[in-house]
Amino acid sequence: MSKLLSSLLIVASLLFTACSQHQEPLPPNVKSFEDEDRLIIYALYAKSQGDANSTISLFEMLYEKSGRKEYRNEELIAMIQSRQNERALKKIEVYKAELDEGEIDVELERLQIAALMELNAYEQAKNLALDLVEHTKAASEYQQIAAIYMIQGRYEFALRYLQSAYAINYDEGILDKMAIILYVNLNRKAEAISHLETHIRLHGCSEITCTRLGSFYSEENNVEGMLRIYLRLYDSTKDEKYAQTVIKLYNYKKDVISLIRFLEKSESDDALLLQLYISTKNYPKVVSLADKLYKEDGDPYYLGQSAIFEYEGAEDKHNEAMVASVMKKLKRVIEYSENAMYLNYLGYLLIDHEINVEEGMAFVKKALEVEPESPYYLDSLAWGYYKLDNCKKALKLMKKVQKNLGKEDAEVSAHMKAIKACIKKKGK
Repeated sequence: MSKLLSSLLIVASLLFTACSQHQEPLPPNVKSFEDEDRLIIYALYAKSQGDANSTISLFEMLYEKSGRKEYRNEELIAMIQSRQNERALKKIEVYKAELDEGEIDVELERLQIAALMELNAYEQAKNLALDLVEHTKAASEYQQIAAIYMIQGRYEFALRYLQSAYAINYDEGILDKMAIILYVNLNRKAEAISHLETHIRLHGCSEITCTRLGSFYSEENNVEGMLRIYLRLYDSTKDEKYAQTVIKLYNYKKDVISLIRFLEKSESDDALLLQLYISTKNYPKVVSLADKLYKEDGDPYYLGQSAIFEYEGAEDKHNEAMVASVMKKLKRVIEYSENAMYLNYLGYLLIDHEINVEEGMAFVKKALEVEPESPYYLDSLAWGYYKLDNCKKALKLMKKVQKNLGKEDAEVSAHMKAIKACIKKKGK
């Protein structure tokens, strides 16, 4: 005990001695004696410092002077928490002896049961609890009896008392214990799931109940059940972790359409949604979402994606306004970062639409500095030479492209056909 706490205890003893008369308990808002507030402060300070003996002594003084049961209970709780259970049981017997004949003090009974359980005197604790539950019919007593049966491995009895407790107020914490006993200890898995499903149907999808059911469905590899539960959890909580679980489940099922719908509704992963729009070739939505993401965080990647798929999704590839819009975006992108893909795309547009072939080739050459062997970038450069009527140089590059990509690539085949026609024409 610290010197400060020792001093406080001495002062408290003096205060207590000075107030020698015993008084009947008073209402909570009325002081029992003049220095009650100061003594409470000492007791609470001792409790906060983990000084069990001072806490016990101070609350004992408070009870003796005031007669207020909350002080008596705090004294006994401090004994039990500091593992002074035999001392607590002796004191409980003293306090019970003060009761009128036939009177039951529920709090004293509960504390006595708690002390006995700490001492592993489970049969004695259970017998007291069984007597007490007949008096209180309270959920806490049913749970305490169930806890003792659980310790003893008597799961059927534990379940029976938990069911009685649950019937009082449909508490989800009690239901969770019931479900674990049924699923894990008694191997009645279908019954455990049925209990949880019924509770959810009648009382809603709380986190404790739905996550437990989700874990059981996971054990059963019931993907549809998990999806249903985690969708409900996300709807009720908007918690990102549940959204990510839903996303994983849709990915597992390869249900792209449902995943897109979920992402559109929840807005939980716009980056993933963008990739799904690209994979399903929904180019108008790619452009719209990419523009939104670029405005939100300024990442040039999204502006580049907007540019590319604005072009790819255009019905008329020769629409001058559209081409101008795409090139404007791409030029802004390469101001931030000379990404090879965007350099090549911009360069190819300048070449293919014959806006400025030499400038376009310069962009493509920059891309090739980053990826010298890229067949796509070599194809763009070859197309530039073709547009400049340097067909022999274009053919030499295209042979290299065909070697890497094969003759099956439609655009490569079209370019090769045009370049060979050019050489043939020049030969004539």
